[in-house]
Amino acid sequence: MLLTLHTKPFSFSLKEKLITSQGVLEKKEGWLLHIENFIGDQGWGEISPLKKSELNECKNIIENLTPTISREKLESNIKLWPKALGFGLGAALAELDGLIGSKSEEGWLNAPTSAILLLRNQFLKETLDVLINKQKAYQYPLTLKLKIAIDSQPKEKDLLTQILKQLPKDVRLRLDANEGLNLLQAKEWAQSLKQETRLEWLEQPLPADDLEGLLELSQLIPIALDESLLVNPSLRKSWKGWQVRRPLLEGDPRNLLKELKNGASYRMVSTSFETGIGLRWIHHLAALQQKGPTPTAPGLAPGWCPDSQLFSRNPELVWKAA
Repeated sequence: MLLTLHTKPFSFSLKEKLITSQGVLEKKEGWLLHIENFIGDQGWGEISPLKKSELNECKNIIENLTPTISREKLESNIKLWPKALGFGLGAALAELDGLIGSKSEEGWLNAPTSAILLLRNQFLKETLDVLINKQKAYQYPLTLKLKIAIDSQPKEKDLLTQILKQLPKDVRLRLDANEGLNLLQAKEWAQSLKQETRLEWLEQPLPADDLEGLLELSQLIPIALDESLLVNPSLRKSWKGWQVRRPLLEGDPRNLLKELKNGASYRMVSTSFETGIGLRWIHHLAALQQKGPTPTAPGLAPGWCPDSQLFSRNPELVWKAA
């Protein structure tokens, strides 16, 4: 089957710098993707890698794609091409086939209330009071996320102690180290947190390939994998604890769509800062997760992207805004 395929570049800057142990994220670049078959069915996708090396690899492939291409060629290359490109193609083909979107039984689902990703300069009592007072606007419990492994460990532990003193018992807290700790540091965090009932999980405390250390830590406190799932995709089947799933980075989204429809547990759907085309998928998958056996707040980072039609739910408006 022959398809017509078009791509269009996009770029945008985040409202705030995202500072993690792995560096600073200020800007996103990528491509929007549109596929149409001979009877006029359409599918939209997004290619939105985080790493510059993958961005360049996608660019080289995209520049060599022809506007008319066989579906068989696309399907045979999805697993071979970069994961971000695999997402874009899989997303468009899934919509083309009615697995998701307006032709599907569910349509596009709306996401549940997101966890709140906190800026490090927001840890003032006034800011926390505002969040706590707004709990009625959220689906309980209010979930906050804090990046760690950025400052010294004593300084961060002191900061966390101050925050915990102000949080009600029904608030959940996630800590995300982005691979920034060694095993000794992670054990110190685990020992200080193992009696903390508000902790939902410690996310990716160790380097992605340190599975032995991560398993050891998981005996002390809940550990969620993120980067490990990208480095070693087989962990998506074998890891029994929480999985932070970032669909735009992990390849063909039809796989995660199937997992969630089949009732997979301990998944949390997370943004990687995408346009409205990718965001429709994030919202839909997060809604499916919320219906599953282990509902939890998705990680959508509300308020971090600029106000623009680039983030519209209408893909045609996103395309025009790019």
